[in-house]
Amino acid sequence: MRGEPVVILLVEDEPAHAEIVRRNFQGFRLANQLVHVTDGEAALNYLYRREEFREASQSPRPNLVLLDLRLPKVDGLEVLQTMKEDPALCQIPVVILTTSAAEADLVKAYKYHANSYLVKPVDFPQFITLMETLGYYWLAWNEYPYEVT
Repeated sequence: MRGEPVVILLVEDEPAHAEIVRRNFQGFRLANQLVHVTDGEAALNYLYRREEFREASQSPRPNLVLLDLRLPKVDGLEVLQTMKEDPALCQIPVVILTTSAAEADLVKAYKYHANSYLVKPVDFPQFITLMETLGYYWLAWNEYPYEVT
């Protein structure tokens, strides 16, 4: 991992939220690649290298997944459960980034082995602060193994 770009898969259907994430992560000096998909089906296609993501060179394994819950086509919790049940994908950290503060969603997300659960603040400046903090934690402070097995 050292010296290689950190690949982040952002699964977010709200364009404004995706743009905030993109802008904040661009500010880091690490060489990061942000891949943005807008629904759960596209996320699974990317992770399993299907459809438009068939070529491995065009769909590198993400080091981190930022996953919204309320998604078109395939729900975020289903994407999470599918990932964490697959030996090839289960070690990829998944951060739930959602507007849902519902206890049932929180419980299910951790039941399916989410690594973190963050509720998007309604207040724009607070959302920016959350993204900056998230970026520092996952991109600057968190340590990754050289190779995930």
